[in-house]
Amino acid sequence: MKRIVYLFIVVCLLPVGTLSARGKKEAVKTDREVWCDVLYRMASPVLSAMSEGKLQEKMSVELSPTWDGRDRRVTYMECFGRLMDGLAPWLSLPDDDTEEGKQRRQLREWALKSYAHAVDPQSKDYLLWRKEGQPLVDAAFLAESFLRGYEALWMPLDSLTKQRYIEEFTRLRRVDPPYTNWLLFSSTIECFLKKAGAKEDYYRITSALQTVSEWYVGDGWYSDGPKFAFDYYNSFVLHPMYVECQEIMTDGGKKGGWNLDVKNFARGVRRMQRYGMILERLISPEGAFPVVGRSITYRTAVLQPLALLAWRGWLPEELPEGQVRSAMTSVIKRMFGDDRNFNEQGFLTLGFNGKQPYISDVYTNNGSLYMASLAFLPLGLPADHPFWTDAAQDWTSKRAWKGQEFPKDHAY
Repeated sequence: MKRIVYLFIVVCLLPVGTLSARGKKEAVKTDREVWCDVLYRMASPVLSAMSEGKLQEKMSVELSPTWDGRDRRVTYMECFGRLMDGLAPWLSLPDDDTEEGKQRRQLREWALKSYAHAVDPQSKDYLLWRKEGQPLVDAAFLAESFLRGYEALWMPLDSLTKQRYIEEFTRLRRVDPPYTNWLLFSSTIECFLKKAGAKEDYYRITSALQTVSEWYVGDGWYSDGPKFAFDYYNSFVLHPMYVECQEIMTDGGKKGGWNLDVKNFARGVRRMQRYGMILERLISPEGAFPVVGRSITYRTAVLQPLALLAWRGWLPEELPEGQVRSAMTSVIKRMFGDDRNFNEQGFLTLGFNGKQPYISDVYTNNGSLYMASLAFLPLGLPADHPFWTDAAQDWTSKRAWKGQEFPKDHAY
């Protein structure tokens, strides 16, 4: 009897999740394993279906209750383009025989087949390239996925598929972007065409970059057009696409050109670093962040600048890698630690943290939500990189609210 009581006490004192249903000890997942599991879960229903040309057949589409009436087929292009933009760095890692490596290899095989279906007019998953203005947006995310995974995702495509992408990207010059972050969608597509050796529209690139430079309002923030709005479009579009286009056009800050200041690349990185510092401080001790502004249904896409800074090795000294990883992991666990963000078929569901359709905007469908993948760019770093191996550290707000010392903040 004493032995039974002793065992009962020991089991009660073990951390939750230490024992499985059969009483076997379960390994606690590393941060990287948590990230990989979430991204694989997000990507596999999309890519497994599209690799067979069956995404449009299998995907359960959800439209905003205030849907503006555009062709609902924009959903599939939004879903595929946005997912691949966040997935590209991870799929660019070399193959290995780990469990993660098997997931990655499978996703890459599906992705390459899916890329081909996306531009094949004979495929049932040929995307909506030539109708509506929305395809400009998601073609830009597709183009950015090629920029972020050029060797692994663009180069293996067959010549016909490459030719088809260049044609579709070029045809999108039919869309005149509004005077907002959309200018960077045109610029990103043209920058990809330049990198791929096709003929770019130089004016669409330089005019967009010059305009966004003029929208800088200070302390790491750009306005989205002439008027400032407090939302996360600095995360979704402005910082990443501005910096990545500047990098291509100035060869990483090595050369200037007509309407291109060679200093703008480094200046853009510094601004994104400051914005990243602010983002890190917005993450609460519990792994939440302020729910403000439009397109809040994009969920973890709010973290894209931190993700990009980490992946590219651009984190400022104020943001140690173990601290950033811990902060981002806290959000990912908070957001995806249960099943509430996926519908019955495994696709993302309209909402912020659960099924909340009435917070979506007039242009939002559940394909739009795959912007959430943009937080996972650091998976493009190998598992032995310091971002993944450095000791976990409390992030700023967690230290502050625990009564510990933390660095004071000041404007850039």
